[in-house]
Amino acid sequence: MADVARVAGVSHQTVSRVLNGAPHVRPDTRDRVLAAIRELDYRPNSAARALVTRRSQTLGVVSFGSALYGPASMLDSIEQAARSAGYFVSVASLRSLDSRSVQEAVDRLRDQGVEGVVVLAPQISAVSAVAKLTTTVPVVAIGSGSRSRVPMVAVDNEAGALAATRHLLDLGHATVHHIAGPAGWLETTTRQDGWRKALEAAGARVPAVLTGDWSSRSGYEAGLRIAEDPQVSAVFCANDHMALGLLRALHESGRAIPEDVSVVGFDDIPEAAYFTPPLTTVRQGFGELGRRALELLVAELGGGGGASPSHALVSPEMVLRRSTGPAAQR
Repeated sequence: MADVARVAGVSHQTVSRVLNGAPHVRPDTRDRVLAAIRELDYRPNSAARALVTRRSQTLGVVSFGSALYGPASMLDSIEQAARSAGYFVSVASLRSLDSRSVQEAVDRLRDQGVEGVVVLAPQISAVSAVAKLTTTVPVVAIGSGSRSRVPMVAVDNEAGALAATRHLLDLGHATVHHIAGPAGWLETTTRQDGWRKALEAAGARVPAVLTGDWSSRSGYEAGLRIAEDPQVSAVFCANDHMALGLLRALHESGRAIPEDVSVVGFDDIPEAAYFTPPLTTVRQGFGELGRRALELLVAELGGGGGASPSHALVSPEMVLRRSTGPAAQR
C-alpha cells in the first residue's frame, strides 16, 4: 500500500479510503490511485484485513447429495446470493449427515475463519445433527423441518404436494397414486403427507405408496408396476426424474399420456418442459431459498436473531403442462 501511495503521490490514508470506497476523495486523486494499483498489480491482503477487521467476508456451506438436482440447485442459489451480499463461500460436501460428520465439517469451516454456516439438511438425520451442533458461529439450515432448533428456510413441500394432488382430483380422477422418494428424506415425508391429506380431504381412496430413490430408473421400475393396473389414471411423483422414468414405462406399455394416465412431478427441472409430453410439475424457488437463507444468516451475524429461531417457508408453484388432463370416462 505504501508503494501505491508513493507512485500515486498521495498518502497511505488516501489509498486506504479509495480501497474502501470512502467518499470525499477527489475524482482525479481516485483515478491516480487506481492507476497505480493497476501498474503495481496490487492486491489487498485479505488475511491481514481479516485480522484487523475480524471479518473474513466468508460463509461456510455444509452440503449433501450435491449430485442431485435439488441440493445442487440450492448450493448454486446460496453461492449467488452470497456473492450479491459481498461474501465468498467455502463448501464442505459430506457423504453422510450424521452428527459427527456435520460437527466435523462445521469445525473445519470455522478453522477457515468463516463468519457463519448454512447447512443443507434434506434428511431427517440432519435435523438431529444440526440440533446437536456446538459452535460459536451462527448457523442457518435449509430444509430441516418446522421443528428445527436453528433458523431455517425450506420449501413448503406439503403445500406443493397438496396442490399437485388436488389438481389431479379436480380433473375428475377418482384417486391419485404416488411414487415417493426414499426413506429418511424430509421431502419424502412431507410430500407424501400432502398427497395423503388431499386424498383424505376429498374422501378419495388412498392407494399403496410405491417408493423410488429419486432416480429416473426407479421411476421407470415403479412405472412398469403401475402400467399393469388399468384402473390407474393419475400419478403424483415426488420428483421430476422419477416422473421421467414413469413416462417411459407408460409409453412402452401403450398407455397414452394424459389420455389414459395423467402425471405430475415435483421440482420443475430445466428439462421438464421438454419431456414427452411436457411435464406438469411443482416448481421450487431455489433462488428464493438461497436468498432467504442468506438473509437469515446475515441477520444472525448482525445480532438480529430473536429468542426463538426464525422459520421461513417458501411457497411452491404449480406449473401446468400437457402431461395432465381430464379423467377418461370409464
